[in-house]
Amino acid sequence: MADRVTVIGWDGSPLTAAARSALSAATLVAGAAHHLTLPEVPHTAERVRLGSLELAARRIAGHRGTAVVFADGDPGFFGVVRTLRAPEHGLEVEVVPAVSAVAAAFARAGMPWDDAQVVVAHPRTLRRAVNVCRAHGKVAVLTSPGAGPAELALLLGGIHRTFVVCEELGTDREQVSVLTSDKAADHTWRDPNVVIVIGGAGQAAAGESGWLFGQSAAQSAAQSADRGWARPRADTREGETAQLRAAQLARLGPRAGDLVWDIGTGTGEVAVDAAALGAAVIAVDADPDACAQVAAAARERGVQLQVVTGRAPYVLEDLPEPDVVRVGGGGAEVVRAVADRRPERIVSHASTRDEAEAITRALTEHGYAVECALLQSVGLDPRTWAEQDRSVVFLLSAQRPVTR
Repeated sequence: MADRVTVIGWDGSPLTAAARSALSAATLVAGAAHHLTLPEVPHTAERVRLGSLELAARRIAGHRGTAVVFADGDPGFFGVVRTLRAPEHGLEVEVVPAVSAVAAAFARAGMPWDDAQVVVAHPRTLRRAVNVCRAHGKVAVLTSPGAGPAELALLLGGIHRTFVVCEELGTDREQVSVLTSDKAADHTWRDPNVVIVIGGAGQAAAGESGWLFGQSAAQSAAQSADRGWARPRADTREGETAQLRAAQLARLGPRAGDLVWDIGTGTGEVAVDAAALGAAVIAVDADPDACAQVAAAARERGVQLQVVTGRAPYVLEDLPEPDVVRVGGGGAEVVRAVADRRPERIVSHASTRDEAEAITRALTEHGYAVECALLQSVGLDPRTWAEQDRSVVFLLSAQRPVTR
């Protein structure tokens, strides 16, 4: 097996002394085409064009000699180091780092990036990467063929963002383009590229700084001042208690990369809480005043979401595919339309048994496994222990069967 594997990060800068030393002793060099033509690569070394990282790792593990692997940017940042260090290969890896493509992209843009999310977009993860771009005001996307700037723009649809597209960083063909997302789909982009996606609420003002990577100063301030979720409010719709909202959020399980529909959002507590948990959220309501209230609540909380005014189920036809859905109003008719879109989970509630049974039928007819609980909550005055309010509601949670 290989005596030693040195992974060299390459960002277009001259190679360091450590990198040149490793190359001079190499009997196998693996990398992209532009790496293998570097003058420092020994003429006597076997050259391996990197395609499948897993296949390359197995070939390197079986090589008798000293191997060097080139990688663009920092090879430990969404790079080849993770694959090479897999236990099944038994390789000892030494890393010579370089500036990551993400750091280089933000440097070219002249922007800080401690408040940015970083995602990798492959064809299989593209939709989740787009949802992160919906949910956050600054995202760096490490793209791949079939999941590049044009595909990002197409899936963002009516969500307008600014794209900073950095093509072939570190090469003599490097180019940086700044354009709106609706224009990005009209271009043909060269690989490799990094896209910085900017826009929406929650951006820190100039000079502000946070303390946690991936979170803006505005988000940090909002969270520290407004701790908790599913908090009691006096102006919620009848039956929608804080306890019900907490149970609904627990069943939904919103997370980064998800798209949540909150239909009949009302004053938007569930929508805003789901956005604070990292999900992309579309809040839907037929009442324009409710929609305005939700948008204001999102700004106050330092999160961003999309608000759609319209009556379900008709307004749902043009929305992108959801991962999880809360149906806060509309009953079985809306639940049936949601189930047609096949989200992973659907959560709803009903004030009567007849309504709960109708919703359950709509879900089971679509193949969902349904659980139902009768939630009763009683608000008490802690000074006198007198009852303040009482709520009884049916909580319905449906899970789409896993297909194997």
